[in-house]
Amino acid sequence: MAFLAAESLSEQIARHIGEQIITGELVEGERIQELRIAKDLNVSRGSVREALLILERSYLIKIYPRRGAMVSELSVQQIKSLFEAGTLMLGAMVHRTSETWRQTDGERMNLVLAELSVHVKAGDIEHFYDTVFAFLQSTHTLVGNAYLRDIFDNLLPAFRRSYFLTLNTSKRELQEAYDLFKLVIDAIMIRKGEQSAVFMEDFCRHLRNLVLDSLARMKQIELAWAQRSRRGK
Repeated sequence: MAFLAAESLSEQIARHIGEQIITGELVEGERIQELRIAKDLNVSRGSVREALLILERSYLIKIYPRRGAMVSELSVQQIKSLFEAGTLMLGAMVHRTSETWRQTDGERMNLVLAELSVHVKAGDIEHFYDTVFAFLQSTHTLVGNAYLRDIFDNLLPAFRRSYFLTLNTSKRELQEAYDLFKLVIDAIMIRKGEQSAVFMEDFCRHLRNLVLDSLARMKQIELAWAQRSRRGK
């Protein structure tokens, strides 16, 4: 594994494992093998343990006494709870951004919309939502609230894991997501803070519903495979 100087070793290990969880390579309930990871990455078990604590703060794993670390469950209730908390946080962020942005920020927002439009035309769902959340993360300097920044950074991996489920969403739904997010940006640009927060809630609700639909389909497929496997025994 190649490491970057900008991050601590434990942060890079956490990012490596986190990507495996986000993309579904490591599935819910799967045990995280500390020793195997340390051997595969040629790092110490202490660094792996520190990485697991970072992942627990990001809600990607749960650490149990005597049982070790396991990939967090993806359930309807957890998705609803994530978006309930996330919507409040993002609403506060865009509200504050609408009050503090300057001309250079406005130019950047127009560039973000242009980039999102390209992703919509290409049907590139993953990069569409990556761009949305990268923009929201970039507003930390405008928001100026360290607590909101920490909450966002801790929730971002869980958001990425959730919207990764939607990669088979139709282009029509992606266009609707773009239209909803454009309303957020437009409200920010005319400094309508409360309006931007309301539109952010609409955007989050739309994404949450897409995630829940995708989760339901995934669970149905898993159930069908389990039933087929039992019949084959």
